Amino acid sequence: MSMPADFVIARNPEEGTTLPYLLRIPLGTDGVVLKAKETWPRTGKVYCHRAVGWPREPEIVERVPVRSCVRRGAAIDLVLDRGRENRSQFVLTRIRGGREAIFWQTARTAKQARPAVALPTARGSGVRELEILVDSHERYAWTFEHQQATTVRQALTAGDYGVRVGGRVVAAVERKSLQDLVSTLTSGRMRYVLADLAALESAAVVVEDRYSAVFKLDRVRPAVVADGLGECQARFPTVPIVFCETRALAQEWTYRFLAAAVVHAGETAHAEAEATPLPAAVEPTAAQVRQWARSNGYAVSDRGRVSRVVLEAFARRSG
Repeated sequence: MSMPADFVIARNPEEGTTLPYLLRIPLGTDGVVLKAKETWPRTGKVYCHRAVGWPREPEIVERVPVRSCVRRGAAIDLVLDRGRENRSQFVLTRIRGGREAIFWQTARTAKQARPAVALPTARGSGVRELEILVDSHERYAWTFEHQQATTVRQALTAGDYGVRVGGRVVAAVERKSLQDLVSTLTSGRMRYVLADLAALESAAVVVEDRYSAVFKLDRVRPAVVADGLGECQARFPTVPIVFCETRALAQEWTYRFLAAAVVHAGETAHAEAEATPLPAAVEPTAAQVRQWARSNGYAVSDRGRVSRVVLEAFARRSG
């Protein structure tokens, strides 16, 4: 039976538990079932634990349609189909002793867990020295002389500046002046530029000017450029177009973005190599059912089939 595309929260029927809720995540054929302390990570990260099965007659607390649910490395990104409290992430990690731990968080709670601090002026995202690829056709290229970076000239299939991990280009940035941006938009070439960038894991377009400068243009209608930018972002949402006011700020933003992309690509590759496949909801074994039955006053034999009465009782009360 296919899994309904809903995120479901139910009460955990297990007595004496510190995790009073069950979460059913619509991932895979049968979904993933977790125990949780809260129904949403509102004030901080919520600790979760794998559950053994889903109750046969659960007491539903909330059922919400899902826009998307995607496994990315060691995390599950969940987007619900509602106006508020709709974006969250389940992060799978290991704690002391190698024990699995799952934390449910939102952008807000993740930020609270890491309070804002002054960014270092030298290094980007912990990268000691970043090697930035500069497209061989780039004229008057940035030198990144104020950052801890070196540059290497080579032909790039997308963007003007890029970085590689494991011998492959994982991120790139297309640099534009306002005049170049307008020309690329009005000629229709921007779609091809963005299509090439979208094929990479991380990409962006950086404009060396303010967005307000678009509305001061006199040789083309500002509304045409504004509409073109909006259409590009709708068609290629994974490639942001960032206005950085000046050449120096655009270069700084590009350095930070590419450094972060290197770290992200490395973390993703490590997580995919280390993480075990995420299983669907685990069916209880006969031994688990017998142990539960004895602790709850049911008489069961050491071998043979477990009676239907005991199985139904376990389904109603397990979690």
